Amino acid sequence: MLEIIFFLPKGPFYLNELSDDTSNKSNKLKISDIKTLEKAGKKDLTFFSSIHYKSCAIKTKAAACITTKNLEQYLPESCIKIVVKNVLYSTAKILKKFYPDADLDYPDKSLVESKKISSKFSSVIFGKNIFIGKKVKIGSKTHVGSNTIIEHDVQIGKNCLIGLNVTIKNAIIGNNVVIQDGCKVGVKGFGFIPLKDKNFRFSHIGRVILKDYVELGANCTIDRGSIGDTIIGENTFLDNQVHMAHNVKLGKNCMIAGQVGFAGSSTIGDNVSIGGQAGVSGHLKIGNNVRIGGGSGVVKDIPDNTTVMGYPAVPLKEFLKKGKNNGKQH
Repeated sequence: MLEIIFFLPKGPFYLNELSDDTSNKSNKLKISDIKTLEKAGKKDLTFFSSIHYKSCAIKTKAAACITTKNLEQYLPESCIKIVVKNVLYSTAKILKKFYPDADLDYPDKSLVESKKISSKFSSVIFGKNIFIGKKVKIGSKTHVGSNTIIEHDVQIGKNCLIGLNVTIKNAIIGNNVVIQDGCKVGVKGFGFIPLKDKNFRFSHIGRVILKDYVELGANCTIDRGSIGDTIIGENTFLDNQVHMAHNVKLGKNCMIAGQVGFAGSSTIGDNVSIGGQAGVSGHLKIGNNVRIGGGSGVVKDIPDNTTVMGYPAVPLKEFLKKGKNNGKQH
């Protein structure tokens, strides 16, 4: 079965066409795409910017990798090292060559009003003023609310409920999924390299994957992955106005209360509960069966079966003890 992709790469390019930092200027290795450390193959370029991803770097099958002097030692000998000062900036420039139109969300020119193609979706129930892109698939008994836009190649399963004023792009959605009014799914994330004169946007070529029985409350925003995917696991429910940044992976059977924010590339385990207005910083690992109190700020990894509270979030007993001590001081 072919993998569903939403952005097609240009190229292939010779490695020395992509970067001025290759030590062998005459290298004629052809690079087909740029992918994550885990997914890159022998014809792909990847990037390695943090020791946090050391285990993935050791096992990568990439032909070449953009990295730093301190990190190149962890890459396989077979992988060509492209040593740079700023990994993300160098990666962003190469991404722009492969995907020149993925740094902004340009309008989908293939959109057609649903009533003109309703014969293709005979078992789907449409509201009014709905626009559908080319190669969209929608399962039987799915309801799509008025003023909703579903862009090209999106896949939606059976028995789903899509609310009013919803935008879905770059997404693969399972069965029995509920997406309430006003949600934005698969939009470009907040990724750019800050420069003195003009910020350089980081292209987002990944997807959003919503597994079966996921529910998104009203006005949630789920950003697509930058190079990998943003994923929400089975039977996970999000309350209203939750924001998930690019590459977040949220496990199954989670309950996320209103106005929670997830920064990019954090991984959250199964059976996690998060109270309203809590925030999770980027590139963190939150274990299984974790509970995070409302209004908390999570700035470091949390192990399995832990309850935390406060800013910065600490184990509940420590939070309560600190509160008692502060009370005595008054």
